[in-house]
Amino acid sequence: MHSTAKGLRFHTKELLDSVSRGEEVVITFRGKPYAKLVPIKKLKINKEKSNELFGIWKDREDIKNVKEFVREIRKGRYYDN
Repeated sequence: MHSTAKGLRFHTKELLDSVSRGEEVVITFRGKPYAKLVPIKKLKINKEKSNELFGIWKDREDIKNVKEFVREIRKGRYYDN
């Protein structure tokens, strides 16, 4: 289903009803696709995959204790030894 930005403004309930039935609604602005309304059940976000740097240091042996690692890095910059 498609709708314009103006249609979204004036027919929000009808568009949300369509989304609740499982339809996807593409919102256009000045004739170009601008946004997509999708049912939240269809939207599956894998948090690990959404951030490509997630787990990049998981195999490092020197960072097993994060608090100690950060404390060692900051040792020279702060007066608390």
